[in-house]
Amino acid sequence: MIFGGTMAIFEGIAAIAKDDLFVRTSDYVFRFNLTGWGWIHLILGIVIVLAGVMVFTGAVWARAVGVVLAGLSLIANFLWLPYYPFWAIVLIAVNIFIIWALCAGTLRGRDVV
Repeated sequence: MIFGGTMAIFEGIAAIAKDDLFVRTSDYVFRFNLTGWGWIHLILGIVIVLAGVMVFTGAVWARAVGVVLAGLSLIANFLWLPYYPFWAIVLIAVNIFIIWALCAGTLRGRDVV
């Protein structure tokens, strides 16, 4: 989660600071303001990093919050596809892995046969 959140923070900073870096396609069904998306990714990334730090404490609520935040980040990156497809696909895969890892849990305290 910390890695995925950090990458979302970098994505948000890049969109806010230098929005002419990204290609804007007009053939998509949806079209959003790039600077606004930068703020969304920046704030979501900060919250994901904070939740990732809380997962290390072992709090169950942090895992549940992490699943919800990774899902929101997954949706945000899907909507980010027209601007930076490669990066969006990489972060979609990272978020799917985060959701899987948080839902799978750990094997501590169980007998593995």
